[in-house]
Amino acid sequence: MGSRMFSNTTNLLGGRDFENPQHREIVARILGLDAALIPQQPSWAYDQIIEGILAGKIRGLWVVATNPAHSWINQHMLHDVLSRLEFLVVQDMYHSTETARLADLLLPAAAWGEKQGTFINSERRVGLIQRVARPPGEALPDFDIFRLIAQAWGCGEMFGRWTHPEAVFGILRELSRGQPCDISGIRGYRMLAELGGVQWPYPDPPTDTRREQRLFADGRFYHPDGKARFMFAQPAEMPEPPNADYPLLLLTGRGTAVQWHTQTRTAKSAVLRILAPRRPYVEIHPADARSAGIRPGQRVVVESQRGRVAAQAFVTPCVPQGCVFLPMHYPETNRLTLAHFDPHSRQPSYKNCAVRVRPYERHDRDVR
Repeated sequence: MGSRMFSNTTNLLGGRDFENPQHREIVARILGLDAALIPQQPSWAYDQIIEGILAGKIRGLWVVATNPAHSWINQHMLHDVLSRLEFLVVQDMYHSTETARLADLLLPAAAWGEKQGTFINSERRVGLIQRVARPPGEALPDFDIFRLIAQAWGCGEMFGRWTHPEAVFGILRELSRGQPCDISGIRGYRMLAELGGVQWPYPDPPTDTRREQRLFADGRFYHPDGKARFMFAQPAEMPEPPNADYPLLLLTGRGTAVQWHTQTRTAKSAVLRILAPRRPYVEIHPADARSAGIRPGQRVVVESQRGRVAAQAFVTPCVPQGCVFLPMHYPETNRLTLAHFDPHSRQPSYKNCAVRVRPYERHDRDVR
């Protein structure tokens, strides 16, 4: 949530608008910068960055704390795209992620217990992280990495007030003032520690000091007339519906409570590895399994127009007939998915590609 409040490509700091001159002036004044340095349009969403690499408009990429070489939709395409970069920098606490292994330069970053700072969770609560251990080897907190890069690029004076993470938190507080995400009433790290975190909005002076707050309880929303706005659109047709050759719809998602996203950390736990299935499995409805001649526990191949994945069949009525389910935690899953994106949110659609499932055969030895 913090990245959305304080600039995640599409909005200016504090939930402001890049295209609004007044907003740019406010942000420039708080940061002590020339407003001309602030772009007048938002940056690109993730899928547009990939297109920019293909078009030759982006020749270097800096990936921070994410693992697209595992999680990005249609993996074969993404690996081809990343290979076209002149220089790939990956900043991560692990050198073993799929993306880090592709990097020309790895910037080792400290973990959460090795640095100080704040985070915002999904209930809008600003929390405090205190350092309890030193980063190993050459690893540094992201805060220090960004400052050192700024100095190397010759723009270190722009970050002169970034003397300490709490000093930056003070800047963020001021950037939030008067905005829906106002946290200007949080006095500092000591207050966060004493209260165990503070929910936004928490303006200066605070209008509601209860520990738990529900947004919009008064029926007013963040528009001049106080009313909510709904976006209506006709459901779009799937770009790749099931057909005679690929009769099943692939669904992906979380398949186990003991593995998370790209398994960057959870796969390193011996206990969690024991609790989770080691090899990919595919959930398939009993009727679809009978039609394809598949038995429970049998090794199968799941195929789309983009790739093939070997998996173990888990026959269950929990998945709808006509659909199959693959957990997203396995890197093999995104060999199959279709690079299709929502036109409003730019979110990738991981649940609308056509596949077929068949028994594993001797000639499938190269399929993993």
